[in-house]
Amino acid sequence: MASLMKVTSRKSLLFCHLGALLAVGMWGGSFVSTKVLVNNGLGPVEIYIYRFTLAYLLVLLGCHSKLWANSWRDEFLFLLCGLCGSSIYFIAENNAVTYTRVSDVSMITTLAPLLTALLIGALYKTERPGKWTYIGSGIAFLGVAFIIFKDGFTLHGSEAGSPDALSATIGDLLALAAAFSWAIYSLVLRKLNVTYTAQFITRKTFFYGLITAIPFWIISKEPLSSVSTLLRPEVFSNLLFLGIFCSMVSYLLWAWAMGTLGAIKTNNYLYVQPIITMIIAAILFGKADPITLIGCLGCFLIIGGLWLGDYMGRRDSLKS
Repeated sequence: MASLMKVTSRKSLLFCHLGALLAVGMWGGSFVSTKVLVNNGLGPVEIYIYRFTLAYLLVLLGCHSKLWANSWRDEFLFLLCGLCGSSIYFIAENNAVTYTRVSDVSMITTLAPLLTALLIGALYKTERPGKWTYIGSGIAFLGVAFIIFKDGFTLHGSEAGSPDALSATIGDLLALAAAFSWAIYSLVLRKLNVTYTAQFITRKTFFYGLITAIPFWIISKEPLSSVSTLLRPEVFSNLLFLGIFCSMVSYLLWAWAMGTLGAIKTNNYLYVQPIITMIIAAILFGKADPITLIGCLGCFLIIGGLWLGDYMGRRDSLKS
């Protein structure tokens, strides 16, 4: 009986690892899907609204018995989750891919877990990261610098279809802003995870994300695409992929994996995201989003710095 339970437990852990990897794989592909939609004339805010309206309605079907949070304070925290973890994050990310390569955006947003750890350390004295976290963060930020300034400091184009240096830098900085936004969201989420289910948190986050996206849409003055545009096979299929798989399915898989594996082991899979995006983008966009030596070096430094800070930090904590 004990051996049977052990085998079952191993299978459960294996499925959790596969679930986390599948979620990251879909998130890695989401950057490319967003770029395809932008290339078809859809605006960054418009893409966000379509994507999360679909995701919210699907989550609402399975989680609708409880409408409000337990207190107005918690309701305000859910508003912050929707603002930082949904509307600001994804609108900044969607805008970033209009300025620069999708592989760059994917790599820079991977800094979010590390920024979260640094913010926790700054706000909570009992949870300050060790020296290896700071060393790893320095290496990772060096990688970001390689990516941001890989096109130089002057205004010139590179390959046909590639962004000029100014556009690329704007896009990279928007991606960095998205990573900071996700870090703030993660801090707020720490308080809510104690009381509420993953499904309820996801539904509230999607709801307030859509509400707080309305001012962005008004300011951007983006026109809504025509029905004929939305029904194009490449547009319709990518919107379904973003709404169903990259939002609803991925969020649920991530919450399930995190509940079993823990935050550290699950977040390690985020390091795979930029590699997946870089490969898919190079296949689909060719010279407009190539795999370059500087890009590979930046990717290596980011992933290496994140891994070093996490692995060595956990090793030191076990020793103490």
